[in-house]
Amino acid sequence: MAVPNSSLYDDIEAELDFSDIEAKYHVDLDDNLDNLIVVDGVPVIDRPKLEKLVVKISKEFTKKGAPVKPENIFVPWDDSTGKSKGFIFMDLGNADAATHAVNAMNGHPFDARHTFYVNKFSDIEQFANMDETYVEPKVEEYRPKEHLKAWLADPQGRDQYVTYRGDDVEIHWHGKLSQCEVAYSKKARLLYQFQQNWTELYVSWSPMGTYFATLFRQGVRLWGGTSWEPRQRFAHPLVKLIDFSPCEQYVVTWSHDPISVPPNLPQGPEFFSPEDEGNNIAVWDIKSGHLLRTFPTSSLEGEESAAKKQMQWPALKWSLDDKFVARVTPGQQISVYELPSMGLHDKKSIKIEGVVDFEWCPHGDKDRDEAEKAAKSGKTPKRTKENMLAYWTPEVANQPARVTLLEFPSRRILRQKNLFNVTECKLYWQNQGDFLCVKVDRHTKTKKSILCSLEIFRIREKDFPVEVVELKETVTDFSWEPKGERFAIVSSNDPNLGNPAPGITVKTDISFYQLDRGKNDFRLLRTLASRTSNTIRWSPRGRHVVLATVGSSTKSELEFWDLDFNNEDRREGQATEWGSGIQHVGSADHYGVTDVEWDPSGRYLATSASAWRHTLENGYAIWDFRGQVIEKHVLDRFKQFIWRPRPPTLLTKEQQRQIRRNLKEYSRIFDEDDAAEESNVSAELIAHRKRLVDEWNAWRVRCKRDLVDEKRSRGQRVDNDTHPEEKEEIEEWVDEVIEQIEEVAE
Repeated sequence: MAVPNSSLYDDIEAELDFSDIEAKYHVDLDDNLDNLIVVDGVPVIDRPKLEKLVVKISKEFTKKGAPVKPENIFVPWDDSTGKSKGFIFMDLGNADAATHAVNAMNGHPFDARHTFYVNKFSDIEQFANMDETYVEPKVEEYRPKEHLKAWLADPQGRDQYVTYRGDDVEIHWHGKLSQCEVAYSKKARLLYQFQQNWTELYVSWSPMGTYFATLFRQGVRLWGGTSWEPRQRFAHPLVKLIDFSPCEQYVVTWSHDPISVPPNLPQGPEFFSPEDEGNNIAVWDIKSGHLLRTFPTSSLEGEESAAKKQMQWPALKWSLDDKFVARVTPGQQISVYELPSMGLHDKKSIKIEGVVDFEWCPHGDKDRDEAEKAAKSGKTPKRTKENMLAYWTPEVANQPARVTLLEFPSRRILRQKNLFNVTECKLYWQNQGDFLCVKVDRHTKTKKSILCSLEIFRIREKDFPVEVVELKETVTDFSWEPKGERFAIVSSNDPNLGNPAPGITVKTDISFYQLDRGKNDFRLLRTLASRTSNTIRWSPRGRHVVLATVGSSTKSELEFWDLDFNNEDRREGQATEWGSGIQHVGSADHYGVTDVEWDPSGRYLATSASAWRHTLENGYAIWDFRGQVIEKHVLDRFKQFIWRPRPPTLLTKEQQRQIRRNLKEYSRIFDEDDAAEESNVSAELIAHRKRLVDEWNAWRVRCKRDLVDEKRSRGQRVDNDTHPEEKEEIEEWVDEVIEQIEEVAE
C-alpha cells in the first residue's frame, strides 16, 4: 500500500485556521499563589493519625466560615523522623477566601496546647525577600484620647442622667438648681430622606457608667467620652436586649429572630459565621469588638408552655470578677464558660437533675480589702477565695426540693438545705455577699393555699447557719438594705392578689426585719399595715427607703422612710426600743408612676411615667430623700429616665473615715459656697433692677426733651421750670418680715 506524502498534510494544516477553536477551548494556567495559605502551630503526628487530623482541621475552618476540603490540605513530612513538620498548606480556591481564612483563624486555639498562626503563602515569600536595612519609622503626632470617666472629675461633683422622649435623647447634669444643665443633646434629624436617631429602641448605661449603649436594627452602638463619639459597635441584627458584664469587659446581646448569615455578609472576627446560624444570644468583647460565642435560647424540654413562658433575662449570668459566665439548661445542668476563650470549664457542665435557677454570690468590700492587702504584702494566702453560686432544685419523685451553695471552680458543695412542699423558690443575695435569702412559696397538703417562708443563709459564718422566718401571707417583693443587715418585704393576703380587676387596688403590708446580734436571728422591726405600696427601693447608701405604688391606675403614692432617725440618740448611749428608729419623713404623689430609681449618691430619687406603659401625664420628677420635689416635668411621648452609675470609690477605708471626721469642716466650706452663690445672685438682681431704673429715667428725659422741642416748634410757651436734664428720683421700699406671731384670743 502506498504511503501518503506527509508534506501534503503539512501544507493542508498550514492553510486551515484553528484560532476560533483554540480560543474556545483555551485553558489558562493559574500561576497566582494568593489562594494558598500556610498554617503553623499544627500538632506533630505520625502517618496513622493523618486522616483524623486533616478532617478535624477541615471542620475547624468550616465552622469559622472558611470551608476547605480535606483533599485540599497538604501536610509536609520529615522523612528522617517519619513525622509531620508542624505546619500545613491549604488551597482555599480564591484570594478572597484565603484572606477571610487568615482573618478568622489566625490565633485560633486548636486545642489546649496548639494555636493556629495563619499567613498567606505570598506573604511568606515577601517576608523572605524583605530588605533588612533599618529605616527609622516616622513618629506620629500624639493625639490625646478622651477619658471615658471624665464626668467623675466634675468640679461640682454632679451626677448625670439620660432622658429619652419621642426620638430625642438628652444627657443632663444634676446638682443644685443653678448647676442643672444639658450636658449633651442629640435630636432626631433627616439625612438623605432617612431619619437619623440616637437610638431606635431604648438606651442603657454600662454597670459603672463608662459606656452609653443605644440599639438599632443593625445592632448595638457604644458611646462615651466628653464628645460622646462612638466607641464600639456590635453587628447583631434586630437586637432587642443587652446585658453588660460587671467589670464592663463583655456584653451579651439577644434577638428574637435567629441569626442568619447571608452570602454577602462581611467576614471577620467581629461578624457572625455560618456556625452561628439559628442562635439568638451573642457574647462580645467590648474593647476589641470581636464575637466570642453564640448560644441558642434555652427552653424547658417536654413542656408545651415553654415557648409561651417569658424568657429569663439575663440568660447568661456573670461572676463578679468577669472570669466566668454561666447559663442554665432547665432541668438538666449549669454550664460555666471561662473568659475570654468562652470554652466550657473543664470541658463539662455541672449535671444537676431538675435545676431551675441559680445566682452568683456578689463580692463585698471585705473581699476586695482582703485581696488588696494580700497584693500589697506580696504573700500568697493559704487558700484563695473562690467564686460561689447558689442554685435550687424542685421536688423530684421522692427527693425533696433543695438549695445548694457551690464553690467554683473547685465545684465543692459547701451547704445544702432540704425544703418540703415547695411550689417556687427565688434567690436574693445581699449586695456584699453576707447573706442569701431564699424566698420559698409552699403549698398546703390540699394545695389550695400558698404560704411563704424566708430561708436566710449567713455566708460569713462557719457552716453557713440558716435562719427561718415564717410568714402567713404571700410575699410579692423582697429587698435587702445595701451594705446592711436589714431587709424589707411587701406581703398581702388580699383575695384580689394575682388577678386584680381594673380599678381595684390590692392592700399590702410592709415589714422591716433586722439581724439581732444578741439573739442571733432576724427580728421584726416594724410592720406598716394597710398600704397600697407594691415596690421597695432602698437608697444605695442604705438607711433611707421609698415605698411606691407602681403600675396602678388609681394610686401613685410615694412614702419616704428613715430607718435610723434616732441614730444620734443611739450614739450618745441612750437606750432605744427595738424598731423605734423607723420614722416617716415625707409623702409624695406622682400620677401614673412606672419607674422609681435612686441616684448613685442616695440623696435624690427619680420617678417617671413612661409612654411605653400608658399615655397619661408622661414625664419625670426628681425628689430629695425627704420627699420634697426638686423638679417635675410633664412631657408627652416621654419614655425613659436612667441615672448614670458610678464606679466604686478609689478611696481607702482610712481616707473615708478621715472625711467623716471632718464632715463639719467640709459642711462649712459648702455653706460658704452656697452663701457666695446666693450673694452673687442677689448682686445680679440688684444690678438688673438698677439698669431698668436707669433705662426708665433716660426714656422719661428723652420724652420731655421731645415735648419741649415740639412746643417750641409750634410757638407755644415753654415753662421755665421744665428742664430736660432733670432726673426723677424713685424710692424703692422693701418690706422684710423678721418674725410673725399669731395669737388666738380666748
